[in-house]
Amino acid sequence: MKERGAVAMVVLAAMMWGTTGTARALAPSDASPVAVGAVRIAVGGTVLVLLALARGTLRARWPLWPSAAAAVGVALYQLAFFEGVARAGVAVGTIVGIGSAPVFAGLIAAIVLRERPGTRWLVATALAIVGVTLLAAPQRGAGLEPLALLLPLAAGATYAIYATATKVLLRDHDAVAVAALAFGGGALLLAPVLVTADLGWVAHPAGVLVALELGLVATALAYVLFMRGLARLPVSWGATLSLAEPLTAAVLGRVVLGEILSGEQLVGATLVAAGLVALATARAPS
Repeated sequence: MKERGAVAMVVLAAMMWGTTGTARALAPSDASPVAVGAVRIAVGGTVLVLLALARGTLRARWPLWPSAAAAVGVALYQLAFFEGVARAGVAVGTIVGIGSAPVFAGLIAAIVLRERPGTRWLVATALAIVGVTLLAAPQRGAGLEPLALLLPLAAGATYAIYATATKVLLRDHDAVAVAALAFGGGALLLAPVLVTADLGWVAHPAGVLVALELGLVATALAYVLFMRGLARLPVSWGATLSLAEPLTAAVLGRVVLGEILSGEQLVGATLVAAGLVALATARAPS
């Protein structure tokens, strides 16, 4: 039962992350992707730090390397992902970034944490990655410049580093405190971006709503749920279950933004769902 609850928390967190694309689409037209990402981390990180301070769980001895890796992973993910999407396009950038994360997470966790995810994880991950690829299929293009591919791959790798580092921190620390450390640190590292970016869009009512949704729901609440679930699951599982994010984004794109899903995309969505169900119904390795 505890495993099922942990799986549910990770999937719910990923569904909240899946709202980011729709939120950005509804933001004022002058809101740049990098500025939106920086505001998201600033709002979410501030809320998490305040919450952890109120709970009295942030003032503790934190191991240097996992703490630094978590904060750097959060910051670098934002920069690599948003710049990669800008160069490769939303579909290709997202599929490479999010789709590569489970592979990187499985490899890094196997080396650092000695985790062995098992056959069920391999099958579920393969299904989900193929499904996410099909979700992006109509927008795939040829002739991408190297950085258009390398930056999303870097985003997937930094996400995996962040997830592995926080898994280490969760052994001895509260989930809210770990989230506060990672995102508070990430927000500090992204402060120069926040200072230099054009934030005029935040003054509009739509901009305020987008900033609050991304900061409070898609960051603060989502990552607290993710970390609480990750504390009871292998890192590789957490990364694969996170593929509920592009599935949610595809559904919201159809329902809210009126985007049309092709036959390939519908098959892809089915495969992602099948992979998530396969993993959700398995027993997590100890």
